[in-house]
Amino acid sequence: MENKPLNISWLFLMAWRDSRKNKARLFLFISSMILGIAALVAIYGIGDNLTKDIDRQAATLIGADLDVRTNKSPDSAARKFTDSLRKQADAYSEEQSFPSMILFMKGGGTRLVQIRALSGNFPFYGDIETTPKSAAKTFRDKHDVLVDKTLMLQYQANVGDSVQIGKVNFRIAGILNQAPGQTGFSSTIAPSVFMPLRYLKATNLAQKGSRINYNFYYKLKPQTDVDAMVTRLTPAFERHDLDQDTIKSKKESTGRSFSDVTKFLSLVGFIALLLGCIGVASAVHIYVKEKMQSIAILRCMGLSSKQAFLIFLIQITIIGFIGAVAGAALGSIIQQVLPIVFKDFLPLELQVTISWKAIGQGILLGVIISILFSLLPLISIRKVSPLNTIRVSDHTESTSKDPWRWFVYLLIFGFITCFARLQLEGWRQTLVFSISLVIGFIVLYGVAAASVWLIRKFFPSSWSYIWRQGLSNLYRPNNQTTILVLSIGLGTTFICTLFFVQSILMDRITLSTSENQPNMVIFDIQSKQRAAITELTKSEGLPLIQEVPIVTMRLQEINGVNAMENKNDSIRKYSNRAYNRELRVTFRDSLTSSERLIEGKWQGQAQDTAHISLEQGYAKSAHLSIGDRLVFNVQGVMVPAIVGSIREVDWNRVQTNFRLVFPKGVIDDAPQFHVLVTRVPNAAASAAFQQKVVSTYPNVSIIDLALILNVLDEILNKIGFVIRFMASFSIITGLIVLISSVLISKYQRMQESVLLRTIGASSLQVFMITALEYFFLGSIAAFTGIVLALIGNWGLAKFSFEVPFSPDWLTVVSIFFSISLLTTLIGVLNSRSALNRPPLEILRKNA
Repeated sequence: MENKPLNISWLFLMAWRDSRKNKARLFLFISSMILGIAALVAIYGIGDNLTKDIDRQAATLIGADLDVRTNKSPDSAARKFTDSLRKQADAYSEEQSFPSMILFMKGGGTRLVQIRALSGNFPFYGDIETTPKSAAKTFRDKHDVLVDKTLMLQYQANVGDSVQIGKVNFRIAGILNQAPGQTGFSSTIAPSVFMPLRYLKATNLAQKGSRINYNFYYKLKPQTDVDAMVTRLTPAFERHDLDQDTIKSKKESTGRSFSDVTKFLSLVGFIALLLGCIGVASAVHIYVKEKMQSIAILRCMGLSSKQAFLIFLIQITIIGFIGAVAGAALGSIIQQVLPIVFKDFLPLELQVTISWKAIGQGILLGVIISILFSLLPLISIRKVSPLNTIRVSDHTESTSKDPWRWFVYLLIFGFITCFARLQLEGWRQTLVFSISLVIGFIVLYGVAAASVWLIRKFFPSSWSYIWRQGLSNLYRPNNQTTILVLSIGLGTTFICTLFFVQSILMDRITLSTSENQPNMVIFDIQSKQRAAITELTKSEGLPLIQEVPIVTMRLQEINGVNAMENKNDSIRKYSNRAYNRELRVTFRDSLTSSERLIEGKWQGQAQDTAHISLEQGYAKSAHLSIGDRLVFNVQGVMVPAIVGSIREVDWNRVQTNFRLVFPKGVIDDAPQFHVLVTRVPNAAASAAFQQKVVSTYPNVSIIDLALILNVLDEILNKIGFVIRFMASFSIITGLIVLISSVLISKYQRMQESVLLRTIGASSLQVFMITALEYFFLGSIAAFTGIVLALIGNWGLAKFSFEVPFSPDWLTVVSIFFSISLLTTLIGVLNSRSALNRPPLEILRKNA
């Protein structure tokens, strides 16, 4: 570039004068990115509001100042420690929670629920929200329960009806609408039932082997520094195997959880923004191409290439700022709707306020991408020669070897990577995302280029005039093939992926519902009940597919190192979680059909020290290998063992699978409970069988796979709705790019249409040529996007989910034709003015 002094005010004046004639066209440059900015501002705003609300409502998330919990029955020492904390508190509550069956006396319906047996006035912050409102307090003093609203609707129960929990009948005092920390998802997966703790013993549900979680809630004195106290007492918590949460730690963990959600949704919005960026680059490219003659004239008048470049850069920057402000304003409006969309995800009441931080981020992002993605076409201005004023051809010098062009490519990749890094964990995920995005763009661009070349080279000359002209429009000057294949193709890939992933997740579960596969699991069966339940199952004509004993234990030592020694080691050898986890193991003499030995030797019968088998994931996480010597605490008895083999387990099978398996002859006589696996032919047989089991053996719990499938389907639909809502920004952005691309090149199209009519083409023929062009564009883009989605989701199904990939071809065909026809419709509607121009217009313009 020439080194001439820059008059900044004159450059702004020239940018303003030139833009006065092109305001509408300049607005089209940034219209395609407005929705992307709006999506990100809405997500950032919700994230900002969530952070503030979590800070404000953190106490209601936990309901107390301190929550001490354990998943095993506290011994006398642990009880003494929790009682000592009680002396420092103003208020105290205890909760015991566990899965159990509930029987609705009216109608006889049964369902696996989460029982929450409560004493005291918990929650100390926030409320248990019920209908009627008074039920949240009155149920504590009576023989009453609170039942989750989803269960009440499902079983058509009313306040005042009776339910059986264990061996005790309770009256429904109220409908449970909301409890501290509860979300729509948690109530769908495990509906809660609150009952007074003092009646738990009478239910006879707390037996050996029962999986009970114990929570001790404290409201401490106002002057207490809770976090400092917890830090001081950490050794005591660890000694008694107790976990704890404070308002601060709950706030941090909740904030991290929703930060992950907002980061993921930000990536979804970012894809919409990238589509808009393609529109910006394409629109500026066409705009600059049309301005080449004007730039050449200015160059003849002494304007330097640097000045010409800056005039148009100023235009784009200012209009980009205006577009970013518009996107931020729209995002603030959309932000008001998002709490409704996300209501099932949120454990608190979200108060929506304008987030100036999110608006600032959106505006800054909009200006950056306006400049960044317009640089590629703008740098070609540097190559415009004054001789262009007398050249007839519109050919411009190639910039493919221009080092500045490659520098801009590097800037764009750097921008995408840095943005992705802010949303993802670690550089590995970031690079995978960025490179995958680049590969997707390259494939789509390659398909567009290849389509143009193949059509230009090989399409049949014998075809009719309308078909030949429609196809040739795909490679005419100012064609839109590349931009539309990129934007529509990427949008199609995104839409198909949403359908395919949901289908894969459901297929992964429903594989086990095929004929002769188990679909019901009965667990928590006590040893004295095993024979009777087995006989009941057979008497109902149901197959006894699997019957397994389960023993609970904990890992005491690994190669002579106990939990305290491992924790104090400067170089930690083993996972601390391996020591603290309660293990449920079984014993048998053979492998099952869902297991495959991958290392070591299987031992089915104990000889001297037991050689146990570990599941490969558990062995890896605990840092255990073949030959390691372990000592287990089996309910007070120390049992030595050696790691003899490692297994690969198919966890997708509906049967009992274990991380750890003992050989026979070691723990056969240990206190145990049992699991029985069977298959019921239909929903009616399932309901009848469950009712007989629960009414006779109320401590036993049942998992009905059909019910699980319904729950999963509901959850996936909720997740799918949120993702589709966010994906709609990408889809609409793709349509805006399509519309703006057509409008930007309308003048060129108008000339071509009028020329065709001047040489004898009818309006109908011009209409058909336009419709065919956009149908080809939509078809190529939709087909490419679908193929990319099929390849990507086949990889997911095979390597991640390990299930056969069988897409719904009717959905695939519907998406293909929907996108193709929609592209055709928009193209024709936006080109209709070109069809109504009289042929004399072109003659007058050239006169």
